[in-house]
Amino acid sequence: MMTGNFHTHTTRCNHAYGTEREYIEAAIEKGFKVLGFSDHVPQPFPDYVSSVRMAMDDIPDYTGTLLRLRDEYSGRIKILIGYEVEYTKKYFGTLIKKLREFPLDYIIQGQHFSPDEPNGFYAGEQTDDESRLRDYVDLTVEGMGTGLFSYLAHPDLINFTGSEKLYMEQMEKLVAASIDFDVPLEVNMLGFATGRNYPCDRFFSLASSMGAKFIVGCDAHSPDQIRQIEDVPGFSDFIERNKIVFDQNLKTVL
Repeated sequence: MMTGNFHTHTTRCNHAYGTEREYIEAAIEKGFKVLGFSDHVPQPFPDYVSSVRMAMDDIPDYTGTLLRLRDEYSGRIKILIGYEVEYTKKYFGTLIKKLREFPLDYIIQGQHFSPDEPNGFYAGEQTDDESRLRDYVDLTVEGMGTGLFSYLAHPDLINFTGSEKLYMEQMEKLVAASIDFDVPLEVNMLGFATGRNYPCDRFFSLASSMGAKFIVGCDAHSPDQIRQIEDVPGFSDFIERNKIVFDQNLKTVL
């Protein structure tokens, strides 16, 4: 049984549903001892408004709501405040400085775009472009190297359909970096439950054979997605056949 989930979203990202209280109650019902909220981080884009993440001016309400609920549910479940962060070369320093103005427990790395949302490509779209694969891996590795991330969410999000040899070479590079920087790799429950290209056997069999560390994340965008492993058909089998031993604890590095 999982005792903690650290990948939980809120309605502020514009594609999640339910109140924070509903997520917390669902976590308690499912036997979790710790629930970390990690909504899609706002970005200080100067001339671009994202439709898939919080706005910068949402930070005070996000933080304040979770602080109040943390106090209310003290003794029943531990609430952590975090973000799922896109590492970017251009905006990361400014972003971290802003986030640290408020109470913050952790951040997880979730690379959806390369090099960033306004100017890049979405990694979940099918591509056989080898430069995109390399750029995604290089950016992800650079982000891990900051030492600020507690783990790497959906590490195999990149939906590469080209050379298998190149894919495995690049994934080996990514996994090796996760080991060197001591950044666990997330086995993403939502991706599995919804039949996405991740988590995939080719990545996790490699990562397991290399000795990577793992953590399981619900990636909950609605309260009913706060689930235990056995609640998702086939997920236990995926974890077993890829010899995944996952940690129950979150490494906080901020």
